[in-house]
Amino acid sequence: MPKEVIVTHEGLKKLEVDLDNLRTIKRKEVADKIKVARGYGDLSENAEYDAAKEEQAIVEARIADLEATLKLARVIDDSELSSDTASIGMHVKILAEGDDPEDAEEYDITGSTEADVDNNRISDESPVGAALVGHKVGDKVEITLPNGSMLTYQVLEVCRTR
Repeated sequence: MPKEVIVTHEGLKKLEVDLDNLRTIKRKEVADKIKVARGYGDLSENAEYDAAKEEQAIVEARIADLEATLKLARVIDDSELSSDTASIGMHVKILAEGDDPEDAEEYDITGSTEADVDNNRISDESPVGAALVGHKVGDKVEITLPNGSMLTYQVLEVCRTR
């Protein structure tokens, strides 16, 4: 049975907007590219046509992926969030063992579809996110990284995502 995808209200809206954009705008753009490329003659040696068809396949695959994700999506309800426990929809501040307090790291814990490491949004399925879920302020959390090394963090703060 497929696993449900947990998203925030914001994450659900973003998925819906992405899907709508692909269906209404991107599909038309790609269809226009294919139409223009057909006008260049012999399709067997037409690089523009091949590229447009490949782009069409990528767009259709992304549409199918988003549709499947939305079918499995469950929006996390704010009433489900404990204000003092790390979980999806929560902001956490952590400090690695041995680091100075000014080196504390802050993350929003999200579902896998909303993760964005560049913006400090980590998935509940990532090593750090999975280890933090269920912990409270003051807890020490051991995290095993993909390379096998261990890190110990202390949870300094847990609050709702800002």
